[in-house]
Amino acid sequence: MSDQPDIGSDNSGSHDHNGASVVDMREYRQTRDPLPITFHRRELDAILWIYGRMVGEGLWRDYAIDHLKDKAVFSVFKRSGEYPLYRIEKNPKLAARQGAFAVIGADGRVLKRGHELKQVLKVFDRTLKLVE
Repeated sequence: MSDQPDIGSDNSGSHDHNGASVVDMREYRQTRDPLPITFHRRELDAILWIYGRMVGEGLWRDYAIDHLKDKAVFSVFKRSGEYPLYRIEKNPKLAARQGAFAVIGADGRVLKRGHELKQVLKVFDRTLKLVE
């Protein structure tokens, strides 16, 4: 007696006696549950450069990264228990139309959207104003 199930007269292992086939689990999971959307290394470098600058200015203190099925989100917080000040999103479904990248404010408004992340991140560049 063994712990292995009884295999019929077909010793190939690809079909059992009911006609069912053996499926590779990696292939099944990829077709059933696609990999989440992620930021590439250069994209994350650009985001973290802005984040570091804002932390140095004392404006931001914490962040979170979410890799979802349809988009990747980098959320920025003033304090860790609050709603995010900004969300930097990558949504490949919008790449052909409005652009895959967007910066969204705390109120849900899209502050900037585009095809290139560096252009979208320019929304955080501060311009000097003349004060009289």
